[in-house]
Amino acid sequence: MAFYRLLFSVAAVVSGVHALPVARNDEVQRLSSVGYGDMVFDLGGTPYLAVTTIPSAQTTGWTGSGHVPMAVIKTDSCSPTAEELTALVTQYLSSDDVLSESFLQAIYVATTCSSGATLESSAVSGLMSMGCSTILASPSFAASGAMSVEGLDQLEPGPYVASLTASGAGLSMVYRLYEDRYRTFIFGAYPSPNDESTYMPFPVNVAKYQDPLIPVPSKIYSWSDPRPFAGLRVSIKDLYDIKGLQSAGGSRAWASITPVANASAVAIQRIIDLGGHLVGKQKTAQFASGADPWDWYDVQYPFNPRGDEWLTCSASSSGGGCSIAAYDWLDHAIGSDTGSSGMISLQGVQPLGAAQDTAGVFARDPHAFAYFAKHWYTPSLHQDSSINGLEALNVPSESPLPRTLIYTPEYLPTRNPAADTLVQSFITNLTTLVGLTKQTVNLTATILDSDIQAVRNTSYRNNASSLLNQYTQWTEVGRPLVDFWAENYDGRFPPIDPARRPGWIARTQDNTTSEMYTQALAIKRSFSDSASPANTTTAEKCANSGLWLYDIGTGGLPSYREEDLIVGNLATGAATYLNYTPPYTITSGVNFCSFAGCADFTVPIGQVEYFSNVTQVMEMVPVTLSLVMRRGCDWSLFALIEALAEKGGLRAVKTGREAF
Repeated sequence: MAFYRLLFSVAAVVSGVHALPVARNDEVQRLSSVGYGDMVFDLGGTPYLAVTTIPSAQTTGWTGSGHVPMAVIKTDSCSPTAEELTALVTQYLSSDDVLSESFLQAIYVATTCSSGATLESSAVSGLMSMGCSTILASPSFAASGAMSVEGLDQLEPGPYVASLTASGAGLSMVYRLYEDRYRTFIFGAYPSPNDESTYMPFPVNVAKYQDPLIPVPSKIYSWSDPRPFAGLRVSIKDLYDIKGLQSAGGSRAWASITPVANASAVAIQRIIDLGGHLVGKQKTAQFASGADPWDWYDVQYPFNPRGDEWLTCSASSSGGGCSIAAYDWLDHAIGSDTGSSGMISLQGVQPLGAAQDTAGVFARDPHAFAYFAKHWYTPSLHQDSSINGLEALNVPSESPLPRTLIYTPEYLPTRNPAADTLVQSFITNLTTLVGLTKQTVNLTATILDSDIQAVRNTSYRNNASSLLNQYTQWTEVGRPLVDFWAENYDGRFPPIDPARRPGWIARTQDNTTSEMYTQALAIKRSFSDSASPANTTTAEKCANSGLWLYDIGTGGLPSYREEDLIVGNLATGAATYLNYTPPYTITSGVNFCSFAGCADFTVPIGQVEYFSNVTQVMEMVPVTLSLVMRRGCDWSLFALIEALAEKGGLRAVKTGREAF
């Protein structure tokens, strides 16, 4: 991160921090203190945060003054050699992006050996040959050339900062501070040293660009943690409550009347309980509206690292999507969709339409995606059917792969012939690699031939869906905000983005009743039930379910964050708006699962060239498809994604301009 050598100075630290003197570059350069008293410092040109308010451990056996970067290493050997210890340090350095050689100024050596441990002087000399000037050892070791100190054995291996005084030393955990160059975050966050379930915002930016800095813990700290998400760094969309942090939903007005969360959303607490590290809250379209980039006002639209860096990131979860495409140091991002799967409770999440909202996760690797999803979604946290109006979920954890590929010609091919070549290749992989049988179905004709009104009548269904997508947010967010603003600001309407303003102004008459909402839920249930055969178990439904594909993306065309670049290129087919509805269809593909509650996951299948009207050269844009199965067949889709990945039909994506 060469940027930091230029950008990160005392002048670069803003947002309520207090500048302190800067030391020499080869030492801990204490730059500032955040509001809680924890220390921001520079080491070897890289910025870090040390949790100095409550050190992780204290010792009286090491005295002095100032701050010393150090590493804690732990060996299983009772008599480690110089070669073993230097190899251990090398392993730590190569396995972590927080620990660096700059932390090797001091090393504390611990052992798991229960008795008879020794640390020979030759082993100490070996560590000193790596540039270490201070070697500390656990009292478990017999006499050696190292300084024996007590009180540090409970520390996890990894990087620390030692704050030395005349009476002893306190060792503090360290977070590396990464620049959010693409502005996908609202702010970074880290857990309180008093309570790991409570988070504190990290209010530091790089002044030159006003990019947030995101605190990221060492992965080494989690090596001994057996929980499935241990070491995973996860960012959270700013609709989900996190204990100790502000939830704004993309609205400064809403943030001004809403207290800091006193509990985390159920779905987020699940991640914490599984060992995941939350690193910050990410941008969302205001109130999850899915607004176009040019209609984001309270919050600046995030930047997409793909192609010319001027493409859209898609809808309301743009912050999460763009961050996963941008940063290798981030493992997962939690978003949401009004897609109604009901796989996990949304208690503690700002609603768009509670009956149709769902929680989802972004990942760069198909195996990592399936691993996270299968641990995160658990039956005990399924959304209550009284909220979504659908049949209660009964998801078999070992669901079979689908047998049939449903090809709907009116939804494919994609508009860009080069992208459609990738689609057809993916379809071939589904039939040859995992053995699906292709079946061509005109979905539009099937819908129009249905004798069920909720299926056949598009207006009937869309009106119900629209009501479900407005009522809960209005009653829980819009009405309280509008009333508060009028009462406290001389009858004024609150300053909100145009995606919601006209509808909320119209709804101040409360023209929707709870009875109308209940009727809309019944219409939704009728539509969902029509897609599932009666008197069959979920496992049987999944075994007989087809896999439907549709293009949820841009069809291999660029969609820009600047509207004029789209409008000026629509006629030539060189750009597109999002949420495209193909001709000869009655609705876009994305609308089906939001109403039926089926399983719907988006996967990248390749990339194609486009001429950028921003950079004026050829760039690459990703091509994606949505994979859809019946409600409750999520594990079948996870299995399919993993099977395709194992056989080369799906690949992990890279960060940066090009996905592959």
